[in-house]
Parts: sequence; structure tokens; C-alpha cells
Amino acid sequence: MTHDMDLVIRNAHCATACMTFDCDIGVKDGVIRQLGGKMSSPDEIDANGRWVLPGGIDSHVHFDQRKTHGGQNADDFYTGTVSAACGGTTTVIPFAAQHRTQSVKWAIEEYHARATGNAVIDYNFHLILSDPAHPDFTEELSEVCDAGIKSLKVFTTYPAIRLDDDALLDIFNKAKLHGCLVMVHCENSGIIDFVTQRLLDQDMTAPKYHLASRPAIAEAEAVMRICAIAELFNVPTMIVHVSSGRSLKIIDMARDNGATIFAETCTQYLTLPQSLLDQPDQEGAKGICSPPLRSAAESEALWQAVCDGTLDVVSSDHSPYRFDETGKFAHGRDVPFTRISNGLPGVELRMPLFFTHAVQTGRIDINRFVALTSANAAEIYGLSGRKGTIAVGADADLCIWDDDYRWTINNDRMHHNVDFTPYEGMEVTAWPAVTLSRGRVVARYHDFTGTRGDGQFLVADAALTRHEMTATQKELNAFGLRLSPRQ
Repeated sequence: MTHDMDLVIRNAHCATACMTFDCDIGVKDGVIRQLGGKMSSPDEIDANGRWVLPGGIDSHVHFDQRKTHGGQNADDFYTGTVSAACGGTTTVIPFAAQHRTQSVKWAIEEYHARATGNAVIDYNFHLILSDPAHPDFTEELSEVCDAGIKSLKVFTTYPAIRLDDDALLDIFNKAKLHGCLVMVHCENSGIIDFVTQRLLDQDMTAPKYHLASRPAIAEAEAVMRICAIAELFNVPTMIVHVSSGRSLKIIDMARDNGATIFAETCTQYLTLPQSLLDQPDQEGAKGICSPPLRSAAESEALWQAVCDGTLDVVSSDHSPYRFDETGKFAHGRDVPFTRISNGLPGVELRMPLFFTHAVQTGRIDINRFVALTSANAAEIYGLSGRKGTIAVGADADLCIWDDDYRWTINNDRMHHNVDFTPYEGMEVTAWPAVTLSRGRVVARYHDFTGTRGDGQFLVADAALTRHEMTATQKELNAFGLRLSPRQ
């Protein structure tokens, strides 16, 4: 018997970011070839009328990343992508980090080597830039962007990687020339350093003081500055891990002026209490991330932005450190909060937690869920048409969801290489029953069924610019001034 498909998913109740429909899904050579109609296949999966959604895209994860402070990510590209797949994520965009004195090309080649043969799902990279003064920077950045890296990450804090305004302006200008998006970790380094020193002077060193050291105004000031630079060049810009309502207001203002500003928040800022930092015996270290976990009022402001469209993406910012001397306590256990490795694991729980707290509670509908967890990231990061949708010609990255599933989170069943989860004891009420990457089943509930090395590097398209010209560009153009050849 001749079969026209490699796989057919029967009785699928499908949702994308813009529509909901029922059909069978035909997959051949890893791609969706047919929606509905007569199809035959030697392999079938019956979805039984359950939600079938695009596989998740987690566009903010850290795998196998060497940190300047001495801590080492617990997850490499194998354990990290296995964990992602078991949580319904089928595409990840981790970071390739250029440290000072390193070349851009070397950094990208190094991370390609770490990912190739290890990743179990597809991936692209964001390129962290910390040394634009490197003698080969301009030439190598052009080569890297031409090879499919279209998102550049910069920091306004952390001494080893932060950039001053002159360097930021230079990078935004180069991003404009190469059709790239700029991602920015926005916190005012001067405010943080000033407040931190006062805390240490008064022996306020416990993990709970991490929150005090990074007030919301430090984030908001940097967001304002970055939005101004983004408006100057009209470069697509992603404000990552937004944690406060003040920042959201600034983003809205910049958008009103025509700037292409995207905004991301993370699962932890929507679901974890700041009291996690205030635990005895350094247990509060399990809650240290930056920006810090904030108040219930700030969390509610983020939830409002999830619902009203202000936020574009919900990521995990998976930054895994073990609770030992290889990770959180790389500088010892009896250290102030400033010397504890900064970041939380969460790639496996992002989709189930957000489904539980957003869809199951009625805060958003299923289409908005798809937008925030996959479709928007695909569009913003140059992967649309291939990822984040259910359409003929798209990769068969799909999740069949069980939305009548209850599980109390227990780190023993997690697949990351971390010996704790900050979400321990929380309940989820939905989980991906079957996850497919390019038509291959890579996970069934909590069991990984994929193959090491099956993940492929994705070449990204040019970044998305929403407006032809910003208010500031119009002002400068009145004088005949052009900031870059593409303007």
C-alpha cells in the first residue's frame, strides 16, 4: 500500500495565534503538507479532540554558557534541549557570548560546536556583544549576521559586559545596517552599584537584599534610555525580562513615537513571590535572578500587560545553576548576595505554568497563549513561516495538550541538570501529552523520546520593523540628516 504521508495526526483541535479549527494534520519529511481531507500514513496519532498547538519557542535561554563571574551553567545543549522538549518547547534561541578580548566569529563558532550533535530540537543564537572595540569586530559582525544570526544582545549593567552609551549607539547603528534586532538587559548600573554599596556598608548581605539592590527605577531608567536610542535609529528592539509597570509605561510611550519596541517578560515574574528570596540558611539564593522577583502589585501589572497586548513574549530566561559550589555558590557559601550566581531554571515549566495560570484561569484565550509562547517569537526573530504556526509548509513542530492533567511540581521528575526548581510544590493543570519536532515525537508527558543531535541550526531572516520612520527620525530628516545608509 502506498502512503502519501509519513504521519497523520487525527482529530486535532488546532489553534494558532489568529484562528481555531478542527482537522487532521498530514506530515511528510518533517513538514506539514496537508490540513484536512483524505490522507493515509503508516503512522497515526489520535489527538482525540485535544488542543493541538504549535510547539513552543523559548527565545531566552542560557545553555552551556561560561559566565564572567565564575559560575557555570548546569545545562549543556543536550540536557537543556531535552528539558525544553519535555515541557512542550520545540525551538530555543540561546546565547552565544562574546567576552571582552574575544572575537565575534570565535564566539559563534564555539557555540556552534557546543550545540552541533547535542541539541535535540532546533535552535538559533542571540549574539551577546561585550567588546565592540575588538579590531575585527565590524568585519566579523557582518559575516555572522549574513550567516543567519539576526539578534544582538547588549547589557547596561554587569561590569564585565556592560556597554556605555557610545558603544550602544555604535551597535544600534550596525544593527540597522545588517537588518538585526537588538535585545537589551535594561538596568541602570550606577543606581545598582550605589544602592548595593550602601547595603553592604550596613551588613545587609542576605539574599533578600538582592531585591533592594535593584529597584524598579533602575530598570525603568535604562528602558527609557534604550527606547530613545531605538527611536533614533528605528532599530527593532526587544526589552527583555520586563519586571515592572514603570517600564511598561515607557515602552508604550516609545511605541507611540513610532519606535519598534518589543517587550518580554518571564514565567518567574508572573508566578513566583518575592518572599522566595527571604528564606533561612541561604535558601533565598534559589530566588536570585535579575531583575529581581518583585511585589504582587508589579506581577499584576505584568499580567495586565499579558492580557492587553503590551507584552509580546513570555520566555523562561532559563539560567540554570546547581545549588552548590559549581553553580550558585561558585565563590563559597558564606558570601553576600552580590557573590551568588544570578539566574533561575525554568525552560521545562514555562509552557505548562503559563497555560495553567493564563489559559486555565481565563485570563487569556488559547490564541493569545500561542502568540505569547511561540508565534510572536517566530515573527520577531525571523523564523515565521517555519515555526510558531500550524500551516501547510511549516515545520511539524506540534504539541498535543492534556488540559485535564494535574501535577505538583517535583524536581525529581525534571530533566534539567539542576538540583532544585524554584517552582517546587506549585501545581500545574495542563501538560503536553505529545510533543513533536519536525514530525518526530520527542516527548510523551514527562518522558523524552527524541534523539541527541537531531536539532538543527535555523537561519534567521531580517528583523521586523513595524514603522517606516520614528518621530525623532522625522525631526532629524527635516534638516536633511541621515543616520545610516538604509534610512
